[in-house]
Amino acid sequence: MLIRYKKALEKIAMGLLSFMPNEKDVKKLTETIHSYENDDHWVLYLWKKNDEYVGIVGLVIDEDNTATIQHVSVVPSYRGEGVATEMLQEVAELGQYESVRATDETRSFVQKCIHCIDEKADD
Repeated sequence: MLIRYKKALEKIAMGLLSFMPNEKDVKKLTETIHSYENDDHWVLYLWKKNDEYVGIVGLVIDEDNTATIQHVSVVPSYRGEGVATEMLQEVAELGQYESVRATDETRSFVQKCIHCIDEKADD
């Protein structure tokens, strides 16, 4: 289930974001969280499964209402279970954004997830 970020989830969100390669440094991680908290164009969602927060997806929304996937990560013990695919599918199904795209950093991972969505649709 997709949960919109709120300040009470800050430590959990920071832990999930720290799985991103460019978010290992605490100072950088803190700056990123502050951007999600203070910039209306930055939107962060956590993924809850079986009462645990196991994934996170961060978007930057531009003036055309296009959502760019800035961050996407899953707790290592849940990787390979389709969590990221479910998260991204639910973000797309929110219907809040004109379109959803990836950054250079997230592109290959997002494309793998989209491929999984396409395979499920073919079944």
